[in-house]
Parts: sequence; structure tokens; C-alpha cells
Amino acid sequence: MLKVNEIFYSIQGESSNAGLPCVFVRLTYCNLRCSYCDTEYAFYEGKDFRIGEIISEVNKYNCKLVEITGGEPLVQSESLILMKELCNLGYDVMLETGGSLSVNDIDERVKIIMDLKTPSSNMLKKNFYENINYLKPKDEIKFVIGSREDYDWTKSKIEEYNLSNKFTVLLSCVFGKIEPLTLVNWILEDKLNVRFQLQLHKFIWQPTTRGV
Repeated sequence: MLKVNEIFYSIQGESSNAGLPCVFVRLTYCNLRCSYCDTEYAFYEGKDFRIGEIISEVNKYNCKLVEITGGEPLVQSESLILMKELCNLGYDVMLETGGSLSVNDIDERVKIIMDLKTPSSNMLKKNFYENINYLKPKDEIKFVIGSREDYDWTKSKIEEYNLSNKFTVLLSCVFGKIEPLTLVNWILEDKLNVRFQLQLHKFIWQPTTRGV
């Protein structure tokens, strides 16, 4: 059984797959409390589903791309089984994870989008840097930037772990906290080899809209 917050069909708002139709399976619970969290409703709200029931719901949308998100999906160990079963059925599976829990046991067919938490998240000490060793070349590392301090810290981590030469590195703004143009200018000034991204769904729908 897995506790599921919501299952919905929308466009992928982030990552290198941004703009593609996607089925989202949002799981309940999170072990982090980021200052900029926009899905606090997923901390506790949810209903119990069997893995077969989740797959049945996903099948209804006739969409090949599926993202497992949260909350923090890896809090529930059964999420590993769900991802494996979806891969077995031919789905392109993505996982959004906060980077505090090990990704070592995730099926290698899953594309991992992993955060490294910046200082303004207030979760800096929760980063599990060993995860970098478990990531595959197709996986992506995301930094959410809310200040110049966050940006400078991000630059130092990209250099320390040689991230841009190993993975796609994503930089985005804390929505409403820092202007996109500001972050873009910093990236261009420093000639960082990263992908700037916006949370597309927050520009298409109202930023607080659920199920998109």
C-alpha cells in the first residue's frame, strides 16, 4: 500500500521534459520542511492505494511519461516497487526527490530529478551528498535559488562535485522571491553550464492551483 495525495494529468512544469504531457503521482509525507515549499498539503493528506490501483489510474490517461513526486516519495519504501512496475509496463518514469534520502536502490530505468537544498531552504544540513555517486548521466540535479547567497553556494557545489560535466544541472527561482531575469543574468555573467528553468505550471495556472 502507498498513501497517495493526488494523481493527475498535466504538463511537465520542470526538468528537461518541461512542456510534455505527464501523469503525476503525488505521494503523501515529507521528511523536510523547506522554507519555500509549495506542496505542504502533501505532508499528511492522502488515501491508501494498492500499487495495482495506482497503475490503473495512470493507465486511464494513455500517456507514456509518469512522474512520481511528493512530498518526498522515498519516505514510502513501496514507491520503489511502484516505479519498477511502471518501468516494466513501458512507461518513462521520473522521480522528483529532495535529495535527503538515498537513491541507491531506485530502478536504473527511472530518471531521477534530485534537489540539492540551498541555504535559504533551511534544509542545508539534510543534503545527502553521497547520492551524487549513485546518479546516472541521464539524471538531473536541481537547485532552487532564493538569494545571491543561494546562487554563490550553488556555484561552489557545481565546481566541487564537477556536476555540469556529469549531469544536467537545473537552476530555478523561488517563485515570487527572486526575479527570473536576475538569476538569468547571474548565469550568463558567470557562463555557467546549466539549464535555467521556470515552473511553467505557475505561469499557466494560478500559482496555488492543485492538480496541475
